[in-house]
This record gives sequence, structure tokens and C-alpha cells, in this order.
Amino acid sequence: MRRPAVRHIRAAGSGAAVLALALGATACGGTVSAGGKKQELTGQTVTVAGVWTGVEQRNFKKVLDAFSEKTGAKVTFASTGDNVSTVIGSQVEGGNAPDVVMVPQVGVLQQFAKKGWLVPLSAEVGAEADKNFAKVWKDYGTVGKKYYGLYFKASHKSTVWYSPEAFGQAGVAPAKTYQELLKSGRTLSDSGVPAFSVAGEAGWPLTDWFENVYLSQAGQEKYDRLAAHKIPWTDPSVVKALTSLGKLFGDKSLVAGGGSGALRTDFPESVQQVFGPEPKAAMVYEGDFVSALVTDELHKEVGKDAKFFPFPAVDGGKAPVVSGGDAAVVLKAGKNRKAAMELVKYLATPEASGVWAKAGGYLSPNKKVPANAYHDEVTRKAAASLTGAGNSVRFDMSDQAPAAFGGTQGAGEWKLLQDFLRDPSDPKGTARKLEAAAAKAYGK
Repeated sequence: MRRPAVRHIRAAGSGAAVLALALGATACGGTVSAGGKKQELTGQTVTVAGVWTGVEQRNFKKVLDAFSEKTGAKVTFASTGDNVSTVIGSQVEGGNAPDVVMVPQVGVLQQFAKKGWLVPLSAEVGAEADKNFAKVWKDYGTVGKKYYGLYFKASHKSTVWYSPEAFGQAGVAPAKTYQELLKSGRTLSDSGVPAFSVAGEAGWPLTDWFENVYLSQAGQEKYDRLAAHKIPWTDPSVVKALTSLGKLFGDKSLVAGGGSGALRTDFPESVQQVFGPEPKAAMVYEGDFVSALVTDELHKEVGKDAKFFPFPAVDGGKAPVVSGGDAAVVLKAGKNRKAAMELVKYLATPEASGVWAKAGGYLSPNKKVPANAYHDEVTRKAAASLTGAGNSVRFDMSDQAPAAFGGTQGAGEWKLLQDFLRDPSDPKGTARKLEAAAAKAYGK
């Protein structure tokens, strides 16, 4: 899903100055923005939809509030849940489409563009993107040579989060290889705490697990070919990656509650099981956005109570750097195209990213966001590693697929990897099922 390595320098303190001005303008009211300019969109409304709920939604609303303060526009947000493709499709057909959608999958963005639902982003947005982002992010937002999607939020999806206390008690250190990860996991289990809390309830975290193993083990070229379905899911490289992943999923000492327990564990709960008041596991694999739950929901300190290490290399390959992200698109069926485009232009700026960066649980693909915009050192390191990866980062594979295969609850890759988590004994059989579902979704 969704959701994620991605991540350098502007004048220190400028974000704080903007915030102070914004607060002053809010207190005084009127039609003058924080920058002293006339609020050009006063009286206009922009409707926005996206997958975010909970902490993520609250923090994104802070960004929308900053845009409102700057422009005078009223902005509303509604969550689509994970089935963004289905929900937005129904809204377009029903004549109540939002103006802007934060699309969490490349495949869904491509689907929307091919259906003719999207307005190409303006030259001004394109220029801002060229100035502030590595080319790869604009490429992922482009369909048929037209730029439709501005990537606002990115995630570093090659991070393994762990409890320093649990590691200290077991006498283990962050792993540098997958074999070390399995070995240290068993040591943790012997010390009285299962190695991993696995979020299997939704399906999308399982695709992230697979992608990290596959990218490291098979390499970037194979990854790109599988992502584009230029090789089948029955390729030996896929079977090999599933076999490696099955060594972890199939070991009850490594997964809290075993496969059946993991299938009842949603993402927030998987984080709570590691960093909550009654720990049930020592590690949780997922993206940098884990930090928001640790900080805002569990009130723990990132960098002290919760740390991460890079997803380890598999079978002598390179350590993987997998990313994901949410792109802002403008719908033709929306009712306020001009204001919508202004919102997307704002989202392309370091200022907009800085609002969420300060709140936490966020990484921006915007390389102009200053390091001090992020509220802790751990997040700064994750941000630097992602923007530092430039064009070599690999985008989340399931997010590049058609939604029917890579982005729908209870179907396609999500469902089949849930089945694999329940019983990982037949990697070849799982590969065959994945290929059948992919072929159908890709129309082959």
C-alpha cells in the first residue's frame, strides 16, 4: 500500500517563521495570508479525499489548514479507506467527486488517467516539481507523457522497528543480513518475547515484506520487470523470495500469535504489540510512518524507546530501498478546478511538507525540505536516506500494479499473501495463484 525510502536544505528557522506568521494571522482573522498577501481563494471550497485515517488524517488536515490560512479557501477532507479506486469510481459516476484525491498507488493513478478522470497538472506545478523533486517522482506521476500526480507524502518502506529494551535483554543487535535476522529472532524468542508482530489483517504490509526480500534477492532489474509484469509471478525468482519469506512467516517462534494471530492483527495493533504497555513482540517491520503511532498514540520517544535499522540484505544482495507515496491528482469531475490546482501547487512546496514534518510520522520526497523540519533525529536520518537515494529508489511494487491485483482488500496479491501467511508451505502454488490473478488484472 500505501504507504512506503524517500526523503535537504533551506534556511534554518524559515518554517518556524512561517508558522508564527500563520498563527498571528489566524488570531487576527481577515483576508490577509501569513505572508501578508491577499487571500485569493476566499469563499471557495476544495474537497479532498484520501486513504488516511487517525493520526495521518489529523496531521494532513494541519497542512490543509495552512493552505486555508494562506489562500482563504475552505478545504474539507474525507477518507476513502483502503479501497480508494472503488470509492472514487463510485463518486465520479454519482456526480459527487472530490476536487483532489491523494492517490496511494501508481497503478490507481494510471487507472484514473486512462479512464480520462484526471486533469494534467499545470505548468506551474510541473516547474515546482522540477525544482524540488528527483526526476523519479515526476516519472511516477506521469502517464502517456502527461503529468498528473504530485507526490506529497513518501514512505521509507525498508525499515525494521525494534524495542531497544527487548534487544538489550536478549543480547542481540540489529541484523545486517536476513539470516542474521532469523537467528536473532530466535534468540529473542528464547528470551521470552516473539521476534515480530506482523500486521496481516489488511494485506498491504505483507506485500511490503515480499518486495523487500525480492528486491534484495533478485535485484533491481528483475524487480522492475516483475513490477511491470514483464516476467510472470511463476518466475523462479518469485518462488525463491516466497521461500525465504516463508522461513519467517512459517516459524511460530518468530511471529507473535503465529500466522492465524497475525491475520487478526491490523497495522496500528502491530506497532502497539511492540511499543505498547504490554509488549508481545520485539520488532515490527513497516515504513517510517510507524513513528507517528509510537509518538502520538503510544506516547513513547522515537530514538530512545523505539529505533529502526535498515531491512537487511538477503542472500548476498544489496540492502533494499523500497518506497511508496501518495500523489495529489485533480479530478475533471470536481467542482473547483482552479482552487484544486492551487492546492496541488502548494503541496509541491517545502513549506507544505514542513507542516506535516513538524507533526511527525511523515517523510517528504521534496529534497528542499530542511532537515530541521523533522521533529526527531531518527526521522531526519530516514528522510536523508530517501532523498539521498535520488532516482535509484524503487517504488512499492504492489502500488504500481492495477488496483485489482495490488491494491484491493480481500483480492489479488493482498489476499494471496494473507493465505501464504496462514500457510507458507507451498511457495510454488502461491506463485501460480499470484500469476493467475496478475494476468487477469493486467488483461493478459
